[in-house]
Amino acid sequence: MSGQSQRLNVVPTVTMLGVVKARLVGATRGHALLKKKSDALTVQFRQILKKIVSTKESMGDIMKTSSFALTEAKYVAGDNIKHVVLENVKEASLRVRSRTENVAGVKLPKFDYTADGEASKNDLTGLARGGQQVQQCRVAYIKAIEVLVELASLQTSFLTLDDAIKTTNRRVNALENVVKPRLENTISYIKGELDELEREDFFRLKKIQGYKRREIERKMVLAREQQAVEKLHLQKGATWISYDSSQNLLSGTADKDEDIIF
Repeated sequence: MSGQSQRLNVVPTVTMLGVVKARLVGATRGHALLKKKSDALTVQFRQILKKIVSTKESMGDIMKTSSFALTEAKYVAGDNIKHVVLENVKEASLRVRSRTENVAGVKLPKFDYTADGEASKNDLTGLARGGQQVQQCRVAYIKAIEVLVELASLQTSFLTLDDAIKTTNRRVNALENVVKPRLENTISYIKGELDELEREDFFRLKKIQGYKRREIERKMVLAREQQAVEKLHLQKGATWISYDSSQNLLSGTADKDEDIIF
């Protein structure tokens, strides 16, 4: 890119220099703040990534345990246990609610689960105390739901942080590679133009002073020459008559003598 495109198109004045310097200070502060924000988001991003990895690793065992508990409950209580359990359930025992968490100015969604409903009593469901197996299956699936809710919260925060980090990094790169160099080049350009104007004014003043000095010297030389001529005429015994006095003399004789026609 050319030098013209790397600076702002401004008039090189002292006022504009102050304005551009203020903008550069603001851009520098903004760059520092955005850099700190990017670092904080990156740290949070890595922590969430570690939690996601550990949660996914544990989710396999939990889902396997819950599926095996469901198989045991069906084996002990029979296949019609599903209808019996559904008849005893009036409302959901677990509820999920959402909230937001502020991390360096970024609102991350969080999901929490709450146990609102009471546990249904299914101890005597089926034969050979199949209700106990049902309760064990229920506990296993509650753990699975907890893990799924936590994983959903982590995944949503992960995606939100990813977008926020990309946006922040783009702003940091724009300030660092485009805005600040352009303002710095503009300040250098204005300073150079102001220095050039100052040199031109200084050169002009030197020219004016030189002209005045030469004019004074010329007048002094003329005065000395005139004095030298007057001294020369005085030494020869002649009377120095100026041009004005000679005109007055001729005009006076013309008025007294009628014979003079010129």
